[in-house]
Amino acid sequence: MQLDRVAGLFRQAVDEIGKVVVGQMELVEGVLIALFSEGSVLIEGVPGLGKTLLVNTLSKVVSCSFKRVQFTPDLMPSDLTGHSVYSLRDQLFHFTPGPIFTNLLLADEINRAPPKSQSALLEVMEERQVTVDGETRKLSRPFLVLATQNPLEHEGTYPLPEAQVDRFMFKLLVDYPPPADEKAILGHYAAGRNPHRHAGFDVQHVMTAEEVLEIQKAVAQVIVEEKLVGYIVDIIYRTRHWPTVSVGSSPRGGVNLLVAARTMAACRGRDFVTPDDIKELAPWVLRHRILLRPDIEIEGTGPDEVIREILDSVEVPRS
Repeated sequence: MQLDRVAGLFRQAVDEIGKVVVGQMELVEGVLIALFSEGSVLIEGVPGLGKTLLVNTLSKVVSCSFKRVQFTPDLMPSDLTGHSVYSLRDQLFHFTPGPIFTNLLLADEINRAPPKSQSALLEVMEERQVTVDGETRKLSRPFLVLATQNPLEHEGTYPLPEAQVDRFMFKLLVDYPPPADEKAILGHYAAGRNPHRHAGFDVQHVMTAEEVLEIQKAVAQVIVEEKLVGYIVDIIYRTRHWPTVSVGSSPRGGVNLLVAARTMAACRGRDFVTPDDIKELAPWVLRHRILLRPDIEIEGTGPDEVIREILDSVEVPRS
């Protein structure tokens, strides 16, 4: 696939999703960029902001299979990966695939499951495979995990292991819509259209799963100059030695920043990465990878503010 076609498909997908999902442009674009980059997304926001609706609509637009798993305290790893069942007829064990065998997996309220169940996603998110009963099974591609969590309600939740958090390419924040968008949402229901059923929205298929794989190959053609690679390294290095940060980003953060910058450039019709691509993506890639000092958090300073300070401190390479 040619790079100039990637931008057209990206814009078509955004427009089709926008027929159902009102506003939330950063979330929509972030999820698509992650899909084209073979990354996963952690979405944080209060209930009722359309996170499930977005994933469901995305599966229609890109013609991919979609499954939703509600994470609960009694969820077992086998409930995700699947399990082997003994058949009395042929006296053999047969594997029954779990919901993880899909293209788009929505892990709803992921922090409500205990660490044992959350760890079932570690191999899946990194290697796109599942090992059950000593046998490794590859997942179909493309594969994207979209996990949600509620930032306000902590009762009955478990903190995500750092190893799992680091496997998410992006952490995207969802906020309440402005009045104009909320009016448009109510307008759908007032007109008798239910977004969750997609009836009356005329959502069109934009691309197939095979075309998504072609896009993932095509974005590798985007040029990243050596000085921009150094720019990313400088940013990641600063996160590890910034005075208000106790734990900085892992090397995976730098890799994800570079890969996502390539995809963003292709989606915007360019065959080269600019410093602005990196600066725009840095909060998405780094906000869940840095831990602030406790006294800084008590003062009300958040990761995004620290990331902006770090970006301002690093010299931007010039053409």
